[in-house]
Amino acid sequence: MADNSAVRDLGSALGSIASALESALTRFGTQGTRLQRRGRLGGLYLAELVPNLLVVAFGAVVIWSASLTISEASFPRHVLGVAMGLVVAALVWRYDYRQFAGMTRALFVLDVALMLMPSIPGLGYSALGMTGWVSLPVIGLRFQPSEIAKPVTILLMASLTSEYNGRIDTLADYLKLCGALLVPFLLILTQPDLGTGLIVLVTGAAIIICGGAKRSWVLVTIALIVVGAALVVVTSMTDGLPHVLKQYQINRLVVFMDPSVDPTGDGYNLQQAKIAVGSGGLLGKGVGNASQAGSGFLPEAHTDFVFALLSEEFGFVGALVLLLLFACMLFSTIGLAMRLDNVFGRLVLVGVVAMWGFQVLQNVGMCIGIMPITGIPLPFVSFGSSSMISQLASMGLIQSVWRYRTKAG
Repeated sequence: MADNSAVRDLGSALGSIASALESALTRFGTQGTRLQRRGRLGGLYLAELVPNLLVVAFGAVVIWSASLTISEASFPRHVLGVAMGLVVAALVWRYDYRQFAGMTRALFVLDVALMLMPSIPGLGYSALGMTGWVSLPVIGLRFQPSEIAKPVTILLMASLTSEYNGRIDTLADYLKLCGALLVPFLLILTQPDLGTGLIVLVTGAAIIICGGAKRSWVLVTIALIVVGAALVVVTSMTDGLPHVLKQYQINRLVVFMDPSVDPTGDGYNLQQAKIAVGSGGLLGKGVGNASQAGSGFLPEAHTDFVFALLSEEFGFVGALVLLLLFACMLFSTIGLAMRLDNVFGRLVLVGVVAMWGFQVLQNVGMCIGIMPITGIPLPFVSFGSSSMISQLASMGLIQSVWRYRTKAG
């Protein structure tokens, strides 16, 4: 009886917290609506925008701190990426997002082109074991097309799925949508970039599911994916059979299943990340005092393992603040989606929430050992201009949906 009472008390407490958060976001959104009507903010969705910009600012502090000891973490380059991303976000916000609903073919061609660009001789640039970057020969600009393809894939899948107006009646239509999603997913695997591929897959799957796919079809698809993934792993670990996964990917899975693997070998990154997170304590060591990253023990502290760096410097409280800001972003976007009548707009928001939610879960999870290690950046925090521009463009999409939510279309 005591256990049941404790469960009820916990459920009641969580319900109260959720209600308080929803009430606060509603008041925040209402205030933003009033300001919009007065013409002060030009139709900005403050409930999502404010926590988003706070995350960007928090990330800038973390990268500045990393730049003190990590030469690759160039703070001016990070600021330039943020500035470029904000310009792109403003342009997307000003553009009527509903126009993308009629651009299915153009979006598909653009998505495929972005995925194939690194394979073009003279353009592709290899780093960290994959050819996922493009280096323009004349101006020397280097960027990652797959990052730009993330919001493009969201628009593509939302456009295709919205044609069924929230109800996918036939298996043929469901398979058509799945087939469209598999194209960018398989293309990104050729680089190979499994992390970005998983983001594309999860994002598109969320849109299809929320677009009216039948539960039975979804469950069968999940079962097939699990079986297929298991076969890929088994064959990749068996001599004489086709090896789809690279050796480093197999090593990461082994480390995830058995964290006690030699810390000087394949389990080194995970062990150092967990040490960094744990050593931060409650309040952290302070800005610039991250010994794991500063002394070079934690690899990729400004990119893949930036959450570990953040936790070491700002502690449990700092990490909690960051996660609460992400929660505000996600819940405010979900709240907007639930109030929309436009199917395309709802699915665009679903895609953005799925992309952000999965990236946060994966990046944070791999730093504390509950998710396999992948090269997935933490949105708005990790160093990288391509990722920053892509994520801020997605923020611009949300603002565009809010801006044009009351107009017929």
